[in-house]
Amino acid sequence: MRGSVAVFLCLWVVIAHAETPESSTFAPTIPNKTPVPGQAPEGMVWIPGGEFSMGASTNGHGTDEMPMASNDAGPVHRVRVDGFWMDATAVTNEEFERFVRATGYVTIAERTPTKEEFPTAPAENLVAGGVVFAPTDHEVALTDHYQWWSYVKGANWRHPLGPQSDINGKETCPVVQIAYPDAEAYAKWAGKRLPTEAEFEFAARGGLSGKTYVWGDEFQPDGKWMANTWQGKFPVKDAVEDGYAGIAPVKSFPPNGYGLYDMAGNVWEWCSDWYRPDYYKALADKGGAANNPQGPDSPFDPAEPNEKKRVHRGGSFLCNDQYCSRYIVGTRGKGEVNTGTNHLGFRCVKAPASAAQATVQN
Repeated sequence: MRGSVAVFLCLWVVIAHAETPESSTFAPTIPNKTPVPGQAPEGMVWIPGGEFSMGASTNGHGTDEMPMASNDAGPVHRVRVDGFWMDATAVTNEEFERFVRATGYVTIAERTPTKEEFPTAPAENLVAGGVVFAPTDHEVALTDHYQWWSYVKGANWRHPLGPQSDINGKETCPVVQIAYPDAEAYAKWAGKRLPTEAEFEFAARGGLSGKTYVWGDEFQPDGKWMANTWQGKFPVKDAVEDGYAGIAPVKSFPPNGYGLYDMAGNVWEWCSDWYRPDYYKALADKGGAANNPQGPDSPFDPAEPNEKKRVHRGGSFLCNDQYCSRYIVGTRGKGEVNTGTNHLGFRCVKAPASAAQATVQN
């Protein structure tokens, strides 16, 4: 419901699990030299901003050679962003619960769809719920995502996998089953906002330029797991070689160069930009460095032109080198705005006080 079925078609884009030199594509990151503007808000870290090369390049020419592929992460282009504060981790269950207790907010997954919203839907289909991943019991062709995704009645942030599940003991895990308006409502309550896609990527790179991952070019440097991803045969069984089946508590893996956790893997995260696959080309065609890009004016996904989608970033615990390796920094996801899943959360950002005051004055 509310786009949940439609979102299946846009959950992943295949990116080759390749580690090829990209020095010809990426220029060095030039961080801003402005000093840190005072004490960090609780749970946030300072991201200096600056100019960097944004996007991803696989085998030198996008991913057009891969099945179910998209070139929406290219061309690599120069972008400039101002400094900002960013949550060190994704918003957790306990943080989101504080918001709900303070405001009485009801997430979209908890609201029963109406006949007015879906006039052609059978009454029995108008039930509150969310999209849930379930592994298959045998190997399957990776061409039909309906084999491992389904709309589950009663799935929501309190019950991520459905009514039989809960978040007891998972207070420090990222909150999931969050639609875009839910994330936006939390951010407003917290005095923050959601990051732009450019801000998210600058922060994820942690000061590095042209690296395959947020920590460097090796997936497992010195044999160490750096992110919560899928190991084993997808979508049958996660081999749990990284220590986690499903979502991991925040800070379970090392931070990047800016002190941010889980900027790759664990859960996808909402960005404020509308999604268009041709947006990077539009920026690149203008030449120079785009200054604080906010995304396109309207959404468009050729695969589902009637669905309004915003950008996801970072990949999740389901990403793997067989079907979705979008733990590769610079790659993109997308999602229908009113749809949550059990591998989708968010984190917030905040402008420094001086910039926020200037915005109000202007």
